[in-house]
Amino acid sequence: MVEVYSLTGMAAHLIILLLFSVLKGVHSITTVSKVSVKAGKSISIPCLYESQYINNVKYLCEGYYWTYCRYAVKTNEADPSGKYLISDDKKLKIFTVTINQLTNENTDYWCVVEINKGEDYPQYFQLSVTRGTPSLYVDHQRITGYIGESIIIRCHHSNSGEMKWCRLGRNCVTGSSGSIDGAAVTAHMRHPNVFTVTMSGLRSKDSGWYWCAEGDIQIPVYLKLITTYTPTKTTSRTTRTATTIHTVATIEQGKNSTVGENKHRASFDPRILIILLSVLTWIVIVVLFIWFILRHEQRKADSSVTPVVEEEVTYSIVVYMQKQPPEASFAESDAESMYSSVFYLKETKE
Repeated sequence: MVEVYSLTGMAAHLIILLLFSVLKGVHSITTVSKVSVKAGKSISIPCLYESQYINNVKYLCEGYYWTYCRYAVKTNEADPSGKYLISDDKKLKIFTVTINQLTNENTDYWCVVEINKGEDYPQYFQLSVTRGTPSLYVDHQRITGYIGESIIIRCHHSNSGEMKWCRLGRNCVTGSSGSIDGAAVTAHMRHPNVFTVTMSGLRSKDSGWYWCAEGDIQIPVYLKLITTYTPTKTTSRTTRTATTIHTVATIEQGKNSTVGENKHRASFDPRILIILLSVLTWIVIVVLFIWFILRHEQRKADSSVTPVVEEEVTYSIVVYMQKQPPEASFAESDAESMYSSVFYLKETKE
């Protein structure tokens, strides 16, 4: 009974999709059909719309049945939870929805263009959420390349179905070589379970959404192409010309760089003088410090030796002669006179 109900539901779902295709055109919205993703990761899904819907509101609707799906996010309303993001590139006519923190419940969605006073235009896609490695994935979903160069995309797969490289809303390359909108495409499978795609001669118009496909499973890839600008010499002024990142510098640039280098060599850097003065100052400080230490040690050594003191000691020797009576002779009277002599002896004490 459950199986019969499931088959009936699937039939009703297909009938609704068929009715939308017949009544509103097969190419109203173009997107992927089924994407294999890992639980907990994020995925971005591009939805291509027709030019008459540039100014319309776009939104993502979640649910298996269109009539019962619920709004997830709209271009004129932000999602406060951060679960869903949406942006609209009106130049490429593609609005992109991003679903974060994927779970097993995030499987069925609709890309929708809102129609004022009419029925909205939806397009269904399915997410196959797995806990293991997805059956088809790329290293990076957004890749940056350079105009005029080549870019390589590696699509990892686990099944053995036919591999192809497609541009959203355009043609696909299924063999080993081909082209998409004039860009050369080569593909090979030299490594097991790796489908390698190389796009050469890239131009600015090659920016946009592509996908790897294996059977009914796709993985979207956004290719962004950028340019760099290199100054070149003209007859009267310098202009800026768009070149690739590996463009060789012009002769004039080489001259300018040589002149700049010579000026740099001729000029004196004041920082060198400051460094030399600082070094000399430190040398003088160190020398003075050592000199003061040596002088202090010398003084300390001299003070430890006992000095020799010389003292002069005076000794007086007085000789007294007895005075004779008056009756003595003249000679004797002279002898009677008292004589004194003082002798000075120098004594050295240690």
